[in-house]
Amino acid sequence: MKKIFVACGAGVVTSTIAITKLKEGLEERNIPEDNYKIGQGSVGEIESNAGDYDAVLVTSQYESDNVNIPIINGISLLTGVGADSVIDQIASIIQS
Repeated sequence: MKKIFVACGAGVVTSTIAITKLKEGLEERNIPEDNYKIGQGSVGEIESNAGDYDAVLVTSQYESDNVNIPIINGISLLTGVGADSVIDQIASIIQS
């Protein structure tokens, strides 16, 4: 099972929207929910949680040399522009 950490500024509103869109997109790609687990938090929690996850999806600007897992910009899940590409990236991580 792959684990994805979804983060936004405060860890509540935009990450919740991104999780909803991500789950819808993964369902459309026939990836069952028992193949992945999604955690949620703020960007300030990324570094302390990164060791427990396979990838991070962020809905704000974030860069760190201290995180050794893929960091995927998920702003497109909020805007709709390019959302399929982001969902495809996460799907690829889950299926790897």
